[in-house]
Amino acid sequence: MFIKTDRLIITEFDKSMTESVYLNSLDEDTRRFVPDEVFATIDEAKETVEKLIACYQNDTGPFVYPVILKDGKNIGYVQAVQTGNDWELGYHIAREHTGKGYATEAVTAFLPVIIKQLDISMIYGICHAENTASQKVLEKCGFILEYNGIDYYQGVETEIFRYRYNE
Repeated sequence: MFIKTDRLIITEFDKSMTESVYLNSLDEDTRRFVPDEVFATIDEAKETVEKLIACYQNDTGPFVYPVILKDGKNIGYVQAVQTGNDWELGYHIAREHTGKGYATEAVTAFLPVIIKQLDISMIYGICHAENTASQKVLEKCGFILEYNGIDYYQGVETEIFRYRYNE
């Protein structure tokens, strides 16, 4: 995968990105909204990056791709993860780079490519009810709110928003 936008590059992970993956995992938004993606050590991040690289060779994923600024700085990721018979979109931009439209730009570019790659016509986006920034990104990218209520998210029963995108 190689997607280029005006400001970003979305491509496959390589092992040299381990340190940036580790550092991005430590920001407060990651700890709050996607705690299963926080790494205690750089070795944990390395192990995860190696697993994600191996996933590019199968058809079940998860398919996770770094979001890189044109200057080469890894600022986050976009992903498609299979959940039962459905697929879920995920993304995260490191806190120091939020509020600049990078998530919207990355998701907008990623959606048509991943939908074609997976040969699907629908994908979900789910976020914590307190994550208003993610709600705005999903809405800007054409997702429709399907459910707001209590469900399990990151292993905890909490209020969520579930959006659906149809091609």
